[in-house]
Amino acid sequence: MSIFFHFRIVRDAVLRLFLGGGLVVALCLAWSGGCTGGGGGGGGSDQGNANGNQNANENLNANDNGGGNDNTTPSANYYVAPTGDDANAGTQDQPWRTIQKAANTLVAGDTVYIRAGTYEERVVPQNSGAENNYITYAAYPGETVTIDGANVDVPEWAGLFEIAGREYIRVGGLRIMNAATNPHNPGILSGGASHIIIENNYVYHTNDSGIQVWGSHDVIVDGNEVEEACLAGWNECITVGETDGFEVRNNHIYNCPKEGICPKDGSSNGRVYRNEVDHTARVGFYVDAQARHTYNIEVFENISHDGEADGFAVASEVGGLLENIRLYNNIAYNNGAVGMDVSECCPDLTPQRPISNVQIFNNTLYNNGRDPWGGGIVVQNPDAQGVVIRNNICSGNLSFQIAVNAAMLVENVTVDHNLIDGFRGGEDEIYGDDYVEGDPLFVNAGAADFHLQAGSPAIDAASATNAPATDFDERPRPFGAGYDIGAYEYTSP
Repeated sequence: MSIFFHFRIVRDAVLRLFLGGGLVVALCLAWSGGCTGGGGGGGGSDQGNANGNQNANENLNANDNGGGNDNTTPSANYYVAPTGDDANAGTQDQPWRTIQKAANTLVAGDTVYIRAGTYEERVVPQNSGAENNYITYAAYPGETVTIDGANVDVPEWAGLFEIAGREYIRVGGLRIMNAATNPHNPGILSGGASHIIIENNYVYHTNDSGIQVWGSHDVIVDGNEVEEACLAGWNECITVGETDGFEVRNNHIYNCPKEGICPKDGSSNGRVYRNEVDHTARVGFYVDAQARHTYNIEVFENISHDGEADGFAVASEVGGLLENIRLYNNIAYNNGAVGMDVSECCPDLTPQRPISNVQIFNNTLYNNGRDPWGGGIVVQNPDAQGVVIRNNICSGNLSFQIAVNAAMLVENVTVDHNLIDGFRGGEDEIYGDDYVEGDPLFVNAGAADFHLQAGSPAIDAASATNAPATDFDERPRPFGAGYDIGAYEYTSP
């Protein structure tokens, strides 16, 4: 069981305890004005099989819909149910039949609660919310809502749930699946939109991305599960392209034939953190400039494991400048190629692949690579400048622990204060400066517990220069006499 699953079990248990015993009404009142009454037209409490996410709607963040500010406008709550009718008033006792009816009606500050059931329709919100007055699309608390596109004609370049050119919209707690009419059909699409929150949804079986954000700004993608996305081979399971100001956090991506999470193609000023990606056919976390200047992106406190390719990689596939990228406090293990890669992709598309100022600090890379090749950290791109590899644990990786392309100018890469466990002596493999060599003494690597035991040579052996202020568990650094190497700071029992 992964570290994040332990966290989610505790979180969900607390939420269910809070929501039990009739406190659902209290939640609704605290959130957006109340889902008055308890029955009527709702289709019961069909829980279905939500692959671990059927109650995720219970964790929707109420504070983003006004946060107690005084400049909110009066809001209304509406209801949709399989037993409803679009000619109804949209109340709890007289719900609408389709979510699109709500999408045509809701204005700033309004919320639609969708009752349990399966809805075979495409949803496109027609109106925008406003600052402190989001329009919210949410599963009714404790119920499982599925939007199924298997029998829906989704146009090419369109999403099954599509937010196009709108602002201040929140989508939460839904199951969205089978967006597969055309090759470029993502499950949820934010296109040319702003101030969008996509949270706690389960997205399954989509030809394009499970969740795709393009040409947008100020977007949060939080707490979603994405499974079997990109079935037609396009984009990534969660894609953020040409978007400024974004956070991709607390998501779980798995069983996908493409990359897991990818900010790319002109995106900027973003953070990717506390996500888990596993069992993908390509890179778990991929930051790629493609042909546009892509910059100021932090990737931290993530886990990538059991993928077929790299755990983490940065690239300039089509010659755009990739600049100011920080990867820290991440964990990559059991991946098929490399834990972290400064990639040379793609020489067949462009002769120059500019990358500048990449910091790879305090990561833990373990058991990456499968016969015949793979390793811990590699710098392959000879055009990269300002690459710093510092305070990382590289342990038990197949062909090398740290390798740097011999064609790189020495002034363009700095490697220091890393722990090396299993130096292979292969081509381009290096120790770097001020390294530590030896068994890092993980608590239980076989169970993916990469905390340090007492006596680890990683303790107090890191450089303080630009070291992150906290560790993977968000505990302050340093704890003892100095900073520790790797994603975790040792704290005595």
